[in-house]
Amino acid sequence: MSDSGYSGTADGVRPHAFDPATSPELFEGVPARRVIAFLIDFVIISVPIVLAAMFIFAFGLVTLGLGWALFWLLSPGSVIWALLYYGTTFGGPRSATIGMRVMDIEMRTWYGAPSYFVLGAVHAIVFWLSVSFLSPLVLLVCFFNSRRRLLHDMLLGTVVINNQVRAEMLRTIR
Repeated sequence: MSDSGYSGTADGVRPHAFDPATSPELFEGVPARRVIAFLIDFVIISVPIVLAAMFIFAFGLVTLGLGWALFWLLSPGSVIWALLYYGTTFGGPRSATIGMRVMDIEMRTWYGAPSYFVLGAVHAIVFWLSVSFLSPLVLLVCFFNSRRRLLHDMLLGTVVINNQVRAEMLRTIR
């Protein structure tokens, strides 16, 4: 290890931490689990937004329509809420959203480090932009690489793997 605390190859590039050839249990079933985790997270993000919309609607009725002017806050508030959700959950100790925790998967950098707030927020932005512009077919990328990474994972240098508990269980089954 060098004085800077950085360990890597002679050219300064860190090797991939997760190899599907030596640890296939880390990648087994991840794409399907990601889809279910996304749906769980979508519900978690949507519930407060729907409740806020219902409150604004009711407030507009009570104020004879004046409160409905607050609907313009709903769109930027939704974006801020989603970025905070993804940033704090990915930046937490488990490097996973609540849906990912339920499905026993986690996100790591390609060299094995846990995720952090900014990476989690940017991951959400790049995901939504790639799906919006390139259609959901962009998700098929995971079937053409051994680490089951999606396009936004490749762009950001992340990988989604089974967590240690699930990976250990899959190892013992083999």
